[in-house]
Amino acid sequence: MLATGWLAPVAQAFEEIEVKVGAAHFPPYTVRPEKGAETGLLPQLVEALNNAQQHYRFVLVPTSIPRRFGDLRQGRTDMAIFENPEWGWQGIEHEAVDMGLEDAEVFVTRVQPDRDEGYFADLRGKRLALYSGYHYAFSGFNPDPQFLSEHYNATLTYSHDSNLLMVQRGRADIALVTRSYLSDFLVRNPKSKGQLLISERVDQIYHHYALLRPGAPISGPVFADLLQQLRDKGELLRIFQPYRISVSSPAAD
Repeated sequence: MLATGWLAPVAQAFEEIEVKVGAAHFPPYTVRPEKGAETGLLPQLVEALNNAQQHYRFVLVPTSIPRRFGDLRQGRTDMAIFENPEWGWQGIEHEAVDMGLEDAEVFVTRVQPDRDEGYFADLRGKRLALYSGYHYAFSGFNPDPQFLSEHYNATLTYSHDSNLLMVQRGRADIALVTRSYLSDFLVRNPKSKGQLLISERVDQIYHHYALLRPGAPISGPVFADLLQQLRDKGELLRIFQPYRISVSSPAAD
């Protein structure tokens, strides 16, 4: 009896604390989480976080681009990840953790003799292929479909592949896509390399943050420390560098 009573609190002391990470479809970071797909960069990051320590257990909770705000606010998730505080989070209480990861949104058009970098300078009069729900810098981060359609002649879809193929086939003039996704697309579609012109112009830099809700089971500084451990071990480079996502140490406050 004494042994049993002594072991119980020890086992309890090592019980993992669950941290619910919102997973919204945002390829290549998260791919169709609502279908239970364990593909994308977020599942790899969560696996690395869980392997690095035993105090917290990070789990993926499927959400969506528009629903993720309410899920965090209502406690269905503890953390939104690969985010930017400008993407509609201004009125939602949160703690931001700089992940030290950077991606970029670039413009893509079909290769034609009369097109060069100057083609991307002015979007007026051009047919845009955009991803529905995304916040683009050129439109003042306004994701409203009607606004984008009326002001930028935009077609909105839920597939980056579709947008790039629309451009390739001449059904749209310009698509916007993350450099990381484009890198993956060209690996999967090597024949597209000679058919697509990629801009030097960047619509926005994706400087990624993790956003934690008040009362989350893990604090911002603790999560930042876990990320630093992965950075020091080379795990972040292993996961993100193949997708041309830069990995660096966040600037000190």
